[in-house]
Amino acid sequence: MLKVFADRGGTFTDIVAVTNNQAIIDGLSEHPKRFLIVPLPKGQWVIVYKLLSENPEQYQDAVIQGIRDIMDLSGNAPIPTEAIEVVKMGTTVATNALLERNGDRVALLITKGFKDALLIGYQNRPDIFARHIILPTMLYEQVIEVSERYDANGKELTPVNIEQVKNDLQALLNTGIRSCAIVFMHSDRYPHHEQQVAQIAQEIGFTQISVSHQVSPLMKLVSRGDTTVVDAYLTPILRRYVNQVASHLPGVRLMFMKSDGGLVAAEQFQGKDSILSGPAGGIVGAVETSKRAGFELVITFDMGGTSTDVAHFKGEYERQLDSEIAGVRMRVPVLAIHTIAAGGGSILFFDGSSYRVGPASAGSNPGPACYRRGGPLAVTDANVMLGKIHPQYFPSVFGLDGNLPLDKDIVTQKFTQLAQEISTVTGNTRTPEQVAAGFIAIAVDNMANAIKKISLQRGYDVTEYVLCCFGGAGGQVACLIADTLGMKKIFLHPYAGVLSAYGMGLADVRATRVGGVEKPLTQALIPQLVQLMEFLETQARSELPLPNPPTPLCPPLSRGDERGVPDRAGGV
Repeated sequence: MLKVFADRGGTFTDIVAVTNNQAIIDGLSEHPKRFLIVPLPKGQWVIVYKLLSENPEQYQDAVIQGIRDIMDLSGNAPIPTEAIEVVKMGTTVATNALLERNGDRVALLITKGFKDALLIGYQNRPDIFARHIILPTMLYEQVIEVSERYDANGKELTPVNIEQVKNDLQALLNTGIRSCAIVFMHSDRYPHHEQQVAQIAQEIGFTQISVSHQVSPLMKLVSRGDTTVVDAYLTPILRRYVNQVASHLPGVRLMFMKSDGGLVAAEQFQGKDSILSGPAGGIVGAVETSKRAGFELVITFDMGGTSTDVAHFKGEYERQLDSEIAGVRMRVPVLAIHTIAAGGGSILFFDGSSYRVGPASAGSNPGPACYRRGGPLAVTDANVMLGKIHPQYFPSVFGLDGNLPLDKDIVTQKFTQLAQEISTVTGNTRTPEQVAAGFIAIAVDNMANAIKKISLQRGYDVTEYVLCCFGGAGGQVACLIADTLGMKKIFLHPYAGVLSAYGMGLADVRATRVGGVEKPLTQALIPQLVQLMEFLETQARSELPLPNPPTPLCPPLSRGDERGVPDRAGGV
């Protein structure tokens, strides 16, 4: 049987597979430059494989193509799904849709009189002296004000105007909108009106209906509304992607990583839970492997092709309920991850007076200059120029046929041109290597500042921690980062380059439920809190798969057995 753990990143898709099939290993042994094969006890092997997340001339989906390559399937040959036990993966599909604002068209249905409530938000002023306030862009396209209202104590002040809602929803449907978010006042306590309108929307033909009392059953209209809109905006895109992957793997158990670090069955994967799907797998992989190595105080440092993610671990995973990601407010449990736009694909340029690194990324298409697709100079190119990346040790997945190594010649040529340009403009003569080193110094400083935000600025002495470096580019700057921060220990796992994918195999199946209480905390309230927690736990457990007898797994993946761990959360 084959177990597949995959992380679809912004530039590369990483795959870690575990198999006991000798035929698969014999086939892959003929391509030592493309696959890393590690023997394990009891006749099993770990297969490590990387391929570009986007390579439209070669394949439609990187994860499916990775499985096909591992099983040595040609052309359009169907995947023998009976040989695959489980596929666990993280994806950036929803994250990219949010960053690029290309989710589904969404309409917001909200209580009459509150049309602009989400746009007004909390009137936060992050930059108190800014004279020109730029409001965040809203994800919804149209707003329908629904004549309905409950008061805070559950008294129905205005019943739903059924006929008006039907007419408004039909008009929306006629414009091509198929996704709606329903957010009414006090519906976290009194959801009857939302249920009525959701039923009408379903009968009329809306394919995605996100209802706030289900998506975020907590008080506060704005945060509940924001989360519901995000869910309506992203879930259709996610559903199409999940269906696309599942169509190639009929009958295979398919699981996805959620933002809170837990796995969920593909059919239960929602937009609101998917924003940090890929990075969350990396945090789980880094923490679990660090603990096995004897480290309890960990700074995780995940440098990939598009961004760098850092997190703090001191005995337990840090989660936060309220967060703002890609300019969008959400209230869902997510791992506390700080992300900056500095990765191997971050574009390098000279603005006439100073060196600049990012935030724009070359991604995987066209990618850095050395990827043979005509891309610009990026951080990866600087490391090639400095000899920190050797083309013979990098996956040979470039060129028209996807089998060529990195192109060092074009890197040398472009850095030579850039050095001449800098010399002409400033009169400051630098060798191409010195120019590359200057860009790396700036990137390292940006990443070190990100680590300071989650450690020093919160009162943690970073010198007592181990720096767990992973991601495709993490090892290239590990020592420079540690020197900058005064850290004494660096932990590099043997699978550091694919640790986010490896983390998918180490993660638990997890279900999270939240509930609001909104009462003074007194001794008399304790029985009600216990009752609420039991109710939430029952809800969470109903989502989890029935416990199976643990499947024997290889030692490095011994935590991969699916133990359901419900989170219990109640707001007081």
